[in-house]
Amino acid sequence: MKSYIVGVGMTKFEKPESRDWQYWDMAKEAGEAALADAGVAYEDVQQVPVGYCFQASTAGQRAVYELGLTGVPVYNVNNNCATGSSALMLARQFVESGVNDCVLALGFEKMQRGALGGGADGGDFKTSPVARHYGIMAARHGFEMSPPTAQIFGDAAREHMEKYGTTPAQLAAVGAKNHRHSVNNPYAQFQDAYTVDEVLAAKTIHQPLTKLQCSPTSDGAAAAVVVSERFVEERGLGDKAVEITAQAMTTDTEESFASGSCIDVVGQPMSREAARQVYAASGLGPEDLDVIELHDCFSINELLTYEALGLCAPGESGKLVESGATTYGGRWVVNPSGGLISKGHPLGATGIAQAAELTWQLRGTAGARQVEGARVGLAHNIGLGGAAVVTLLRRP
Repeated sequence: MKSYIVGVGMTKFEKPESRDWQYWDMAKEAGEAALADAGVAYEDVQQVPVGYCFQASTAGQRAVYELGLTGVPVYNVNNNCATGSSALMLARQFVESGVNDCVLALGFEKMQRGALGGGADGGDFKTSPVARHYGIMAARHGFEMSPPTAQIFGDAAREHMEKYGTTPAQLAAVGAKNHRHSVNNPYAQFQDAYTVDEVLAAKTIHQPLTKLQCSPTSDGAAAAVVVSERFVEERGLGDKAVEITAQAMTTDTEESFASGSCIDVVGQPMSREAARQVYAASGLGPEDLDVIELHDCFSINELLTYEALGLCAPGESGKLVESGATTYGGRWVVNPSGGLISKGHPLGATGIAQAAELTWQLRGTAGARQVEGARVGLAHNIGLGGAAVVTLLRRP
């Protein structure tokens, strides 16, 4: 059976504490927007997977009670930074299995200011679910006082530079591109453009990554209405429908840890395998993609993901971004929303916000950031510790 996204909505992503609201307020705003976009009522929704990382158990119920008290099942989902796409994947599975005709996927996060810790709870590394990952990093690079997530991705960047000759300017080109894209996104946390030189000159967070190459902490929510083909036909929603053509989630395998490389520890093998599964299931490949929203939590992860998705050969990603192939006028437009670096990164909302952006792009309603003629889009969302979700969307 097929599944379709027929409605999406999101709040503006904002710096934590910049607005006086609770997580249920942002969830209501995004959820109501998605339902209105689809033209369906909350009473039509049969199940609700809700993604978040920083609130207590059953916060999903508290959030969706603002949309209605219909008694439908609500699932609380936490998969670190891949939480939003994990909730979306559950929604798709409910629909494609024939269990439901209409499911709402919702993701939100209300975060604290400052750098993100080593896991969603920023707890003790000895008992952290990502202790093994950071142990690999420490064995090769040591452990410093800079934010741990910046360390592990910064160390991956240094390895990439040493192995392939990637330059600081190529890493900075990712940040410059995504900040430039966000200028046209009213939902983005930041809407300022920077040159490569300005990105390089920003405060260093962990060598070689500067502040303008790192995603911020953010508040925000996003939602998507996922429905069956029957629901699309019965409700006359064909003009809004975007097909979820293929989707895959992978987790860490031995390859993530065997090499002792931070490139593998931060998830490139997971991403590569998830992309392989999606291409195999859809019969499409990198050459068929028009627009991509990928997980640029740090600039290096965008480069690693180019390689994992097959946009270029290993080690060629720095040259690819530098060539202009991943922006307007190039082969693909990657992160037209501004990506995590500039749009923002409220963990539970990120994956669904990627799907929202692609839905607007494939409908041709993305305004000033529209990718001309976009028909096929790919979303990539990854969580350390680990999960990688790749979703291929197509306009019927």
